[in-house]
Amino acid sequence: MYSFFGTWPWYISGFIIGAVMLALIYFGKTFGMSSNLRTLCTIMGAGKTSEFFRFDWKAQRWNLVVVLGAMIGGWLAVTFLSDGTGVQLNPKTVTELQQMHIDTPTKGELLPDAFTSAEALQTPKIIGILLLGGLLVGFGTRYAGGCTSGHAITGLSNLQLPSLIAVIGFFIGGLVMSWFLLPLIFN
Repeated sequence: MYSFFGTWPWYISGFIIGAVMLALIYFGKTFGMSSNLRTLCTIMGAGKTSEFFRFDWKAQRWNLVVVLGAMIGGWLAVTFLSDGTGVQLNPKTVTELQQMHIDTPTKGELLPDAFTSAEALQTPKIIGILLLGGLLVGFGTRYAGGCTSGHAITGLSNLQLPSLIAVIGFFIGGLVMSWFLLPLIFN
């Protein structure tokens, strides 16, 4: 039985994503969240110091509406369409996280307190992990020419080989991090 509460089935969310992609293709637009960061930096004057940020950002205003819509949609989903149980993890994953002394999200949050609590953010180890992770994501996004949403949703729907290569790289990086580096860091 379908319910607005909890996770939506793949056939509903997938259909909506597909319909949005068809509309973007029809209007000659491409989608990616990292391009919005570039646009925001350009608006704030980054073009004065870097050629990368010198472009007509006004042509990308529609994409900024996507960011606003994602924030409003996320808030609506959490506030009105969630039953408050949070992310449902596989019991084996919960056990493995507990072995690394990482709590599982239980109150509806998406990240464990081991990374986001006030106490965690006062430890050099967590600050270092977050800074290094942010730098690697930023570098990887720039080096790959886009982010996961741009490549995995837009690029793959347009049958672009570079996007397929990037998505395979994203998955390999995620597997290396979750299976090898995370246990190494927290054990």
